[in-house]
Amino acid sequence: MAEAGSPETDQATGQPALNRVIGPGLLLLFVVGDILGTGVYALTGKVASEVGGAVWLPFLLAFAVALLTAFSYLELVTKYPRAAGAALYTHKAFGVHFLTFMVTFAVMCSGLTSASSASKAFAGNFAEAFDLSMGEGLGLTAVAVGFMTLIALVNFRGVGESVKLNVVLTLVELTGLLIVIGIGAWALGGGDGDLSRLTDFNTPPGESAFFSVTAATALAFFAMVGFEDSVNMAEETRDPVRVFPKVMLTGLCITGLIYVLVAISAVALVSPADLGEGDAPLLKVVSAGAPAFPLTIFAFITMFAVANSALINMLMASRLLYGMANERVLPRVLGLVHRTRRTPWVGIVFTTMVAFALIWFADLTALGGTTSLLLLCVFTIVNVAVLVLRRDRVEHRHFKAPTVIPVIGAITCAYLASPLSGRAGSDYRVAGVLLLVGVVLWAGTWLYRRRAAG
Repeated sequence: MAEAGSPETDQATGQPALNRVIGPGLLLLFVVGDILGTGVYALTGKVASEVGGAVWLPFLLAFAVALLTAFSYLELVTKYPRAAGAALYTHKAFGVHFLTFMVTFAVMCSGLTSASSASKAFAGNFAEAFDLSMGEGLGLTAVAVGFMTLIALVNFRGVGESVKLNVVLTLVELTGLLIVIGIGAWALGGGDGDLSRLTDFNTPPGESAFFSVTAATALAFFAMVGFEDSVNMAEETRDPVRVFPKVMLTGLCITGLIYVLVAISAVALVSPADLGEGDAPLLKVVSAGAPAFPLTIFAFITMFAVANSALINMLMASRLLYGMANERVLPRVLGLVHRTRRTPWVGIVFTTMVAFALIWFADLTALGGTTSLLLLCVFTIVNVAVLVLRRDRVEHRHFKAPTVIPVIGAITCAYLASPLSGRAGSDYRVAGVLLLVGVVLWAGTWLYRRRAAG
């Protein structure tokens, strides 16, 4: 492997190749850290508000839907082990520039909105942890922008440094969730809590429990997204064809088990109504199960959790632009790689500038629904793409999913993205505005490409 001073060259582009430093262990922590992220720390209460005491069921169903789609991603990433993920697969399957661009834009929006909102959440937890009075104005915004700048510098420094930081942050956020599970087990073992709530459904009069569960599952799905980000790191992973299947499935199973155990602990110790109030449901669980536990520690744990979400999403977004620039879907300048650091520096600068703009108006409360809606639409397309691309043969052996799995995955993802699932109307309004911006940008890109060709 080449050192930083003598980079390998990508034969297809003539650019320095990205640095393959991610092994199975680092990739597993990348997958686990990305899925655990911000979602579960704030989302458990909102899911409880939708479904009641059976809060564990939507998380279990969301895990099942994510697992189906993961099989499609595994077939495609081992067949085409390059950066860009869903956008690359859409481009190869359908060859429609508009569709590829919109998938690229939707995935980028989900990542940048998550990262920007995580930066604002980091600023709020930073102020709380250090007991600072910065209000809601420029002080918190300055901390968020400074934090995003630090993320960009780590990203530019190198993927090795980025994934090592991800290891530390993942272990911290994993520790926080294990504390919740441990406190729940201790309290339940001592006779506290109420396990009978686990079978209670919060169903409005005249409505079926089925719709309450599907609406909650559509929301809980946000907590399971993140596994798809890892495929954008394929060009920086050692032997991705062999490593990805085992690592991604293991990571999904670990996080799915943790989510179900956290949900059971939460609803057994705190009533669903109380869980649904405020933005820190797990803090209520810790307080109820272990009143003597120093709650300030959880402010720091949450701060590290949202920091990890920002880091991983910014890594994904810059590699997405790099990959699609190399596929000639985006301007080639976005695919430039720094010769010594071997990172896509133009993509990093561009995504960081967009994140700065989003920090000014990113709304954390609307993040979960809109992000899951965008990604469910993308996942539907990916599940169809894997079937279309069965006609494209490659020379190397790769993972192949049973045909029935992407079929069921496409149907379930499309259902959870549709109004039939009981999804909030605000999700469609926000996503519609974002996609409209994407259409305008596509038109500008199309005109640029046409003039360049002329």
